[in-house]
This record gives sequence, C-alpha cells and structure tokens, in this order.
Amino acid sequence: MYKITFSKVADKTLRKMPGNFAIIITKKIKQLAVNPKKMHNVKKLTDHPGYRLRIGDWRVLYTLNETEMIIHIVSIKTRGEVYK
Repeated sequence: MYKITFSKVADKTLRKMPGNFAIIITKKIKQLAVNPKKMHNVKKLTDHPGYRLRIGDWRVLYTLNETEMIIHIVSIKTRGEVYK
C-alpha cells in the first residue's frame, strides 16, 4: 500500500469543498493508495510529470514515487480550473 501525502493547496481545497464531494474524493484517493496502476480514470499527463485521476467533474493531479511507495497529491480542482 502506498503512502499518501498532500500539498498545502490540495489539503486546503479538500477541507473547503462540500462534504459529499470530499467524501467521494477521499474514498477514491484511498483506492488509489492500494493499487495505483489498476485504477480506472487515470491518465499520465503529457506536459507535466505525474498523473490525473478523474472523479466526475473533479480532477486530482498527483505524482507517483514507486521506489519509496509514495503518492503525492499536488492539486484537486474542477475540470475547468485544473489545466490552466
């Protein structure tokens, strides 16, 4: 199982979003920690290092360090905001 770390921005976003969205996103992040390579709705980013997890209209951008087994959540934003 991978360890999950959050950037300050991602942590702040998760704490401020409505409760029902926060619960769904937290569950998906926990599923990601179990096996990040078997998750659906994950794509490798082309212009940046890292990956994108799609959860409805929300996007979770993260980096994966396989040697240390760490997933670092960089950003959690809506589809319209995340790629700017």
